[in-house]
Amino acid sequence: MVKAAERAARTSVWLEGKVRRGGRGGQPSGLDRDRITEVTVRLLDAEGLGKFSMRRLAAELNVTAMSVYWYVDTKDDLLELALDAAFGELILPDPEAAEDWRDQLRTLATEYRALLVRHPWLSPLAGTFLNIGPNSLAFSRVVQQVIRKTGLPVPGLTGAISAVFQFVYGFGTIEGHFIARCATAGMTQDEYFRHAMSAVTRSPEAAEIVKENEEIMAARGGDTVEEMRDRDFTFALDLLVAGIEAMVERAGD
Repeated sequence: MVKAAERAARTSVWLEGKVRRGGRGGQPSGLDRDRITEVTVRLLDAEGLGKFSMRRLAAELNVTAMSVYWYVDTKDDLLELALDAAFGELILPDPEAAEDWRDQLRTLATEYRALLVRHPWLSPLAGTFLNIGPNSLAFSRVVQQVIRKTGLPVPGLTGAISAVFQFVYGFGTIEGHFIARCATAGMTQDEYFRHAMSAVTRSPEAAEIVKENEEIMAARGGDTVEEMRDRDFTFALDLLVAGIEAMVERAGD
């Protein structure tokens, strides 16, 4: 019961005094926290979250599993470190620059989408941990500063952030899963899309829906799956920006 309560009460590696650049005294030579985190990210990219284990990580580092525990207490602590390391890849605009908030918001959304696609394991971890490492907080701070530049009333700021970045989270997560599915099937995205559409239309009910949407799909534009997806993302983001502009205008009236 005590162990279960301790697991339930876990907060964050960033709050529990566990983050250390070196290990405890007598730690194995040739290792440090940054290297372990870097290899963790590489393994997660290559093999996915489901196959990741401390034993697999130790084998990749050519050390014993116990050696890794000189630097982190649990697998969850290490995954949380990897999550924040990935957020460190984001190229963030300068909120103090004269650049228009619309362009900065599009930059942030595009960067976040690319991060989710590049690391498909990131989205489930972002929903599991508090995600308050220094890189994640830097991203959150810039997002808040850019949204403040819109002129929205303060009560609407969190709603605007949710509208934009929960949309990007969902879009990037689904996109990353689709790309991974294509890779598993040994197909390109276009090949998999054609295969899937062919299979779907063998179902009378699904075929009817596809036929009803032929005009929409044709008007979507784009010669490849990637082009179609990029057009959808850009248009959806433009809708959100226009919505923010409309709400600012409404508040002014």
